[in-house]
Amino acid sequence: MDKSARIAIVGGGLAGLALAGLLYKQGYRITVFEQTPEFHRIGAGIILGASIAKVIQRIGILEPYIAAGMKPDAFVSRKWDTGETLNELLFDAEAEARFGGPFINIHRADLHDVLRSAIPDEAIRFDHMLVGTEPAGSAVRLTFSNGLTEDADIVVGADGIHSRLRNAIFGKRPLRYVGSVAYRAVFSTARVAGLSMRDCTKWWGPDRHALSYYVTGRRDEMYIMGAVPDKSWNATSEPVIQNHDRFLEAFKDFHPELTALITAAEEVQALPICDLERNDRWSEGQAVLMGDACHAVRPYMAAGGSMAIEDAAILSEAISTHDTPAKAFAAYEKIRIPRVGKVQRISEENSWLKLPTDTGWFFGYDPFTEDLKQAA
Repeated sequence: MDKSARIAIVGGGLAGLALAGLLYKQGYRITVFEQTPEFHRIGAGIILGASIAKVIQRIGILEPYIAAGMKPDAFVSRKWDTGETLNELLFDAEAEARFGGPFINIHRADLHDVLRSAIPDEAIRFDHMLVGTEPAGSAVRLTFSNGLTEDADIVVGADGIHSRLRNAIFGKRPLRYVGSVAYRAVFSTARVAGLSMRDCTKWWGPDRHALSYYVTGRRDEMYIMGAVPDKSWNATSEPVIQNHDRFLEAFKDFHPELTALITAAEEVQALPICDLERNDRWSEGQAVLMGDACHAVRPYMAAGGSMAIEDAAILSEAISTHDTPAKAFAAYEKIRIPRVGKVQRISEENSWLKLPTDTGWFFGYDPFTEDLKQAA
């Protein structure tokens, strides 16, 4: 599409900023509309494979990205009670060469800062909560809660699982509570000094699991997350900040290394794990969705962030390849829906990396090798 096209990105999270960085790099007129008054240090840890390093490199921020996170030595799966190693996937130099990029553990907020550095401050408008859309000649008019309006030629919904743009173009789609609550925390590793820990470990239990990993190269911060069946929560339950007592109670019979990590967490966020029913339509007219707005993924494969950033890569390439939004969105959906669907299915099974398996299709993926012209 012509570089003069006005592209509005609703939502300034990881997906929205990644898309903004890619399009800005290509010379497009982008504006990110963020509903909050300012960005805050929110979220927890995120694991990203080689496919994401390729996107980050395309934006031009690979060096600060690597510096902000840490390169784990491996992903280790361990039995919940004995600590027996079930699987170990090495992330060494050979794996980096084979998959085409580094593996990075990083705090979501640090990744957010790196992505934001790739676009000018004036491209982000805060305090813009979307309340409606309507046709405006050949454009789409966005209306915000502050009373302001903006016309755009393309509107991208990168506004998360509670997407207002999704509700505006498709009607409200209810979230599905999957039956488990997530406990998660980030804490200083000084609180577990002397405890020998691998860089990235998943603990597999009979009906629950936990994941722990460092989020900085200094190994001074660790993220821990546990998923536990709980019928007392639902899709409308609000996240709760609490101490570690309930988290620890849910994993009290697990290996002492895990319970020591949970005990070290002073502040724990508990929240319901929800997803969306799979859908084969992510666009309507001049509006298109990406990330959790159209395919919220259960966190059991630690792939939600990766899928959102891969979306950004394919959508940016589709926009630059095709001359109309309809063709661009058709190519984007044709390429992304099957891959995201596979990730959703594996995430629902909660089996990824428990035992040795083929990982090349996931970690070795290069979104920039897709044939966007043939996909339309």
